[in-house]
Amino acid sequence: MNTTVRPATPADATRLAELRYEFRARRAPATESREQFVRRCSEWMAPRLAAGIWRCWVAVRGQTIVGHVWIKLIEKIPNPVAEAEWHGYVTNMYVQEKERGGVGSALLDAAVEWCSEREIDYVVLWPTDRSRTLYDRKGFSTTDEIMARSFRDPS
Repeated sequence: MNTTVRPATPADATRLAELRYEFRARRAPATESREQFVRRCSEWMAPRLAAGIWRCWVAVRGQTIVGHVWIKLIEKIPNPVAEAEWHGYVTNMYVQEKERGGVGSALLDAAVEWCSEREIDYVVLWPTDRSRTLYDRKGFSTTDEIMARSFRDPS
């Protein structure tokens, strides 16, 4: 059965929230039940997808969403020079383990193509060690142009 990639809709929010829980709860102990999180997260996702505040593409096998990638446009202050006035932030890239092997690449292609069709100055993301090779293959690189400050407890 083939996997297809399509834009997410607000109707996908519950499944997207389930996958978000699956993705993130493996990294650290969950602070709320799966049911509580899925409800809270889907209530957050649906209106943002409806308003176009966030964009998301989903990988669908049969009738089931098996992966996704999200992008948020960050508007820049207007420029008096020839420079694009948007940045893109790619996040929450996840494909269920049994579905990996090209699905993540197809998802990222959809998001990057969407960005390339718009006036996007820069696309940023925070890769995991495992995902770096995918992003490298898709033209992303480590740069010293961006500075960041973390407010997380280093312990």
